[in-house]
Amino acid sequence: MSDNPLEAAIQHLKQSGVRMTPQRKFILEYLITHHNHPTVETIYAGVDNKLPNLSLATVYNTLKLLVENDLVIELPATENDTSLHYDYFGVPHFHAICENCGKITDIFVDEYKNINQNLINLTKQQSGYWVNNSQFEVYGYCPECQKKLQLNNN
Repeated sequence: MSDNPLEAAIQHLKQSGVRMTPQRKFILEYLITHHNHPTVETIYAGVDNKLPNLSLATVYNTLKLLVENDLVIELPATENDTSLHYDYFGVPHFHAICENCGKITDIFVDEYKNINQNLINLTKQQSGYWVNNSQFEVYGYCPECQKKLQLNNN
């Protein structure tokens, strides 16, 4: 497997029978190199100068394809931000989401795979569900909002 995340992602897509178009490559590269958990509109604006004929529909379709191929995840809308956000998921991680400003922070832990497997096992045992996908979010207040809202984190 390549040490280059873009090359590895392209190889993964090719092995899945997905044709790599310039549009798909630019969108994928944007997600890999930008850790801003962008919306569709943010991605569109971010790659539009490189691909001036790119349509918003192409961005939506490409994101759907990348999600279906387990390279990108959708982050759910929050009360203060009703837009879906997207994140390259080449290195599994979970997210801390601020309930006040909507800021999303990546949290990387070595135990991620074990935690994920434990939750899948618990879900199967308690509900009988066949789990084919999972992602984790924790909600609270970012340090900036804690200060702004004068919250005491004791």
